[in-house]
Amino acid sequence: MAYKTILTVVSDAAAAHDQLNVAIATARTENAHLDVLCLGVDRTQAGYYYAGASAYLLQETLNQAETEARATEAALRQRLAGEEIRWSLDTAVVQLGAIGSLVGLRARFADLVVLAQPYGTGHASEAEAVVESALFDGRVPVLLVPKGADAAPKARRVTIAWNQSAEAMAAIRSAMPLLMAADLVDITVIDPPAHGPERSDPGGQLSQMLARHGISCEISVLAKTLPKVSDVLIRHMRDTNADLLVMGAYGHSRFREAILGGATRSMLEAAPLPVLMAH
Repeated sequence: MAYKTILTVVSDAAAAHDQLNVAIATARTENAHLDVLCLGVDRTQAGYYYAGASAYLLQETLNQAETEARATEAALRQRLAGEEIRWSLDTAVVQLGAIGSLVGLRARFADLVVLAQPYGTGHASEAEAVVESALFDGRVPVLLVPKGADAAPKARRVTIAWNQSAEAMAAIRSAMPLLMAADLVDITVIDPPAHGPERSDPGGQLSQMLARHGISCEISVLAKTLPKVSDVLIRHMRDTNADLLVMGAYGHSRFREAILGGATRSMLEAAPLPVLMAH
């Protein structure tokens, strides 16, 4: 598998500066086509307007969303004009509640979606919906870009967060082009269950599978010595100078993740390096 169609979704050109740089660099590295979707988001729905709002007000919000979309389109066309890659750009106006169907449909036909981390200052309120739409409606791997990133992941040393889940395996299969290009892949297992199927050899079967693809692997079995699994992962990645994290997305239900948090949300908020997720 290779990444030949890369999608990035932008609703705010200024906030997407790093995201776009990484998407362009990845398209160049992979000799891929970059699809850019510019969104104007109309937020006139529950939580964003009061009951009984006039048709005039609703039309004004639609007009505002279209104006924002055209401004984003103009900025991105100017940014892409000098790039020696294959690219195309589309613009759409969508209500916040309909982002799932639109982004999911576009993501379905991409090999990889490149997006910014959806939390933190300066991020649009719809950023989380865009990420979830690509992951769950599009069923496509998503490369999440931290603030300050400006190039495709070097992927010399890749950390895999391995917990034997179907989501983790989906992420690993989706990341194969990056894993095969890496110098070393670190299969990281945190507090493996004492009675699990891999209790005698955590990560061993995965290491064997990857080795048959010519991937150099090592296995790190770590204790959960910090309150969150994400904290242990981040510390380990810093200690080992990792360039990229590969992990499954939302091992529990999305509702439980949203209410209680979890490794997925924590990594979306705090990961200091690019994260490739799949579900």
